[in-house]
Amino acid sequence: MARSLNKVELIGNLTRDPELRYTPQGTAVATFGIATNRTWVTDSGEKRDEADFHRIVAWNKLAELCSQLLTKGRKIYVEGRLSNRSWTGQDGVQRNITEIVISDMIILDARRDGAEPASQADEAAFEHEATPAPEPVVEESAAEKQPKAKANKSEKKVEPSDDVNPDDIPF
Repeated sequence: MARSLNKVELIGNLTRDPELRYTPQGTAVATFGIATNRTWVTDSGEKRDEADFHRIVAWNKLAELCSQLLTKGRKIYVEGRLSNRSWTGQDGVQRNITEIVISDMIILDARRDGAEPASQADEAAFEHEATPAPEPVVEESAAEKQPKAKANKSEKKVEPSDDVNPDDIPF
């Protein structure tokens, strides 16, 4: 059996704020644009820049999160698939569009407009939906901090680390 692959990965900046809508069945759908840039040098040594613009579509919970957290100008990573649609417009003309239907999104920059940086929980919501949220840290009372007479010395407390290792980032 022949294999096939339809996968798109982009890093770019939002060209507009996401637009959130709901289908008649109540399913959330968000649309927004991403611009990607490339630079190259011509044979004559001239530096050239080119921008490509992509239409992005997100569904369900990811659509709602995109609508809440994304704004024009933010740098994001998206992963999804190409989708081609065609329809007949009200003027009777056949129209075609290519979209990227995303399944994953990661915010790559800090929040703008003097707001606090994106929280780890906001970022983790996009990385992997199956990743469990970190457990809250509970302060010990003074009595609990006292060493216990018959405590098992082989037990070690392991606390979750908030540091992110750059080698763990997939791109």
